Amino acid sequence: MAEHYDIIVIGGGPGGYTAALKAAGLGIKTAIVEKEKLGGTCINKGCIPTKALLHASSIFQALQNSDEFGVSTDFISFDFKKMQNYKKRSVKAYRKEVEELVKAAGVTVIWGTATIRRGRTVEVNGPGGKDYYEADHIIIATGARPVMLKIPGEDLPGVLTSDRLLASDTWNYDRLTIIGGGVIGVEFATIFSALCSHVTILESEAHLLGPMDSEVSQALEEELRRKGITIHCKAKVKEIREESNQGLVCVFEVNGEEQTVRSGQVLMAAGRAPCLEGLMGQDVDLKMEHGHLKVDSEFRTSEPGIYAIGDVAAHTKLAHVAAAQGTYVVEKIGGVGHTIRLSVVPNGMFVKLPVVPSCIYTEPEIASVGLTREAARACSMKVSCGRYSMSGNGKSIITREQNGFIHLVFEEYSGTLVGAQIVCPRATDMISEMATAIANGLTAEQLMLAMRAHPTYSEGIGAAIENYFETKGETKQ
Repeated sequence: MAEHYDIIVIGGGPGGYTAALKAAGLGIKTAIVEKEKLGGTCINKGCIPTKALLHASSIFQALQNSDEFGVSTDFISFDFKKMQNYKKRSVKAYRKEVEELVKAAGVTVIWGTATIRRGRTVEVNGPGGKDYYEADHIIIATGARPVMLKIPGEDLPGVLTSDRLLASDTWNYDRLTIIGGGVIGVEFATIFSALCSHVTILESEAHLLGPMDSEVSQALEEELRRKGITIHCKAKVKEIREESNQGLVCVFEVNGEEQTVRSGQVLMAAGRAPCLEGLMGQDVDLKMEHGHLKVDSEFRTSEPGIYAIGDVAAHTKLAHVAAAQGTYVVEKIGGVGHTIRLSVVPNGMFVKLPVVPSCIYTEPEIASVGLTREAARACSMKVSCGRYSMSGNGKSIITREQNGFIHLVFEEYSGTLVGAQIVCPRATDMISEMATAIANGLTAEQLMLAMRAHPTYSEGIGAAIENYFETKGETKQ
């Protein structure tokens, strides 16, 4: 007889293990099915290893400019293999923390590949063979994987995904071409540019970072170009070919004109696709939409009792989104009040505001939450904005990192904060204040009540609010 669980979570990434931990905390009998390692892409092949390399490369870059701060160095070099070992230690330490949390919570971990059968039965092909489990509820959290563009040459040895690049121990990146100017592309460009690689980004859209605020995208593009990164937007890659003594050659077209760029390696960073291989048995048919599992506002799939969270269902592929959705679903199943908000509709408004922060770990960092000015106006919302250039911020002057700004978007009549875009060091930490403000419907006046320490980057938030009042012809006393 198949062992029974209240909830079976398929996938042990941030969405999966967060859901399992929440369920265990509510006294719900829970199991996770995982085919590789707990932590999923985020810990093992994504967020954590990438940010570890960003940190290591930023130290090397800072040392190259240390003389300005009175710090002299006779010789500076880096060892890419040691950097990768540091990254691996960071990943291992984080994964161990997750493993200990799951064990302490009493969550059962079932190792193997899961296939959903009718009647909410889960077939698991593991090291010991095939086993079957039953559940009242199934939460699919299988995540996504890198995709390769279907173009001639995409299977050449030097054409890599982010997974393969992160696993590399040897340096062969003096010249790197990155296909894709989204979050993954610009973060890897930042890493390898800091390590003195000549980096070229080929982006098919009109600007980097796709749906990000155009002003933010422009600021990032200017900064990347200043660092020596070559950027081609509206670039359609037609072919990758290998030429003797030339390495790899990317052939692309911009405005009808064919161009080429040569490099030792090519990184495919053109997106990710949901991991669905083997997930559904012949007796289960979950509806799809635009290549993702189709879910409703409660993350329910087309099959009763089966939910899908994170990258396998969401178009916003962020670890904290998956974790929030996992918490939401378990709280719904457990019949308890929700402790997290994914969106809000402030009093007196008819527009749903997203409260999920988006973070990009370039230099300077980029973070946003809520609506941009353009998005607000597209929803027929009248807004006023407050803006501050970080060039005059005390902490920015000290650190010589003055290329950035803070842009706050307020609803015209109530002064309620509806969006924020921050470009500066520590932006990814500062955005949490803005997310909290939007989630609680705070106004400009209420935000001004909080004192911000000096000297900090966060003082720029207060200055942006002051600018909002000045723009409206008011003076905040």
